[in-house]
Amino acid sequence: MVPLDNLFTRLARSPFRSRFKLGVKERQYCYDKGPDVIDSHAADFIASRLAPAQPKNDGKQTPMRGHPAFIAQHATATCCRGCLEKWHNIPAGTALDDAQQHYIVGVIHHWLVIQMNKPQS
Repeated sequence: MVPLDNLFTRLARSPFRSRFKLGVKERQYCYDKGPDVIDSHAADFIASRLAPAQPKNDGKQTPMRGHPAFIAQHATATCCRGCLEKWHNIPAGTALDDAQQHYIVGVIHHWLVIQMNKPQS
């Protein structure tokens, strides 16, 4: 796992990762549901889609749209086990423990807070 300051500096330098932004619908969803509900959804997505040692459809299991957490996962490289290994030093091939899952939800939450505090474009 990587310190958030270092991670977000690296993510900002990635043309692919830095192109992700919350749209109007996703921002409104965040306002309507609030951070606790969004974090709960993210935790559920991580537990079901990333936590297994061999996730189903790994590399393709996270949609590109449809929920703010999905967009955040792509923006923060928490979308698949390969990205978790490359960007977060979380090895593929072993189930994610509770601390790793909590870290991932924290990364997603941090990105969403940054996005929600930016002016809408």
